[in-house]
Amino acid sequence: MTDLHTVEFAAVLRQLTARLIASDNLDEALEDLVETAADLVEGASWCTVTLVRAGDPSTAAASAGLPDSLVDTGAGPCMEAIRTRDLILADDLSVDDRWPSWRPGALAAGVKGVLAVPVDIDSHAIGALTVYAAEPGRFTTDVGLTAMLVAEHAGLLLSAVLDRGRRANVHAELTTALTEALTDGETVNRAVGIMMVQRACSADAALEVLRGTAARLGLPLTAVAERLVETIEQRVAS
Repeated sequence: MTDLHTVEFAAVLRQLTARLIASDNLDEALEDLVETAADLVEGASWCTVTLVRAGDPSTAAASAGLPDSLVDTGAGPCMEAIRTRDLILADDLSVDDRWPSWRPGALAAGVKGVLAVPVDIDSHAIGALTVYAAEPGRFTTDVGLTAMLVAEHAGLLLSAVLDRGRRANVHAELTTALTEALTDGETVNRAVGIMMVQRACSADAALEVLRGTAARLGLPLTAVAERLVETIEQRVAS
C-alpha cells in the first residue's frame, strides 16, 4: 500500500461511499469494502472483514481466492484488532513471532505482511478489516493511519446500509401483515353476506353467529369464515 496524498485519499473515500451506499444489503456492501481495501495494496493481496455478532466471530466477507489458513479463529491479528479496538500491524511476518498458532499458516499461504483495523458498525456488530500483502514492506505508519480512517468511514456507511435494510424488512413485514389482514377481512365479509342470505338477518346478527360458532369450535373467526365460504363455493361448483 503506497502513501496516499490528500486528493488520492479523497478519491478512495468517494469510491467507497459510492459503492457502499449503492449496495442493496450489508453482505453486498461488505464485499464492496474488501474489494476497495484490497485495491489499495500494490502486488498480490487479500482482504477480509470479520464481524462479531451475538458473541460469535465469523468472516463476513473475503477476497476471492483467500487461503483457508488466513481465517482468524481467535489467535491472529484480526481478532486482536477486535479485542483491543486498535490498529494491528506486522510489516514482515517472517521476522514477527506474534500469533504463533496463526503465523505459520499465513506464511505458508504466501502472506508476508498483515494490517488489521477495527470496524464498528453498531452496538450489535463490531469487527475488523484485515489486509494481507504477499510482500513485506507494504505497510507504513501513514498507511496504517489511512486504513484506520477508511475503516471508520466504512463503519458509518455500513451502519447506514444495515439500518436501511432493517427498515426495508420492517416495511415488508408490515405490507405482508396488511395484505393478510385485508384478505382475512374480505373472507369474513363474504361469510357474513352468505349468512345474511341464509338466515335473512342483518350484518351484525350474521357476524355474531359467526363469532359464536368460532368460540364454540375454538377456532379463529377467519378460519370459520373460510370454511363457510369454501363449502358454499363447492356446492355452487357441483
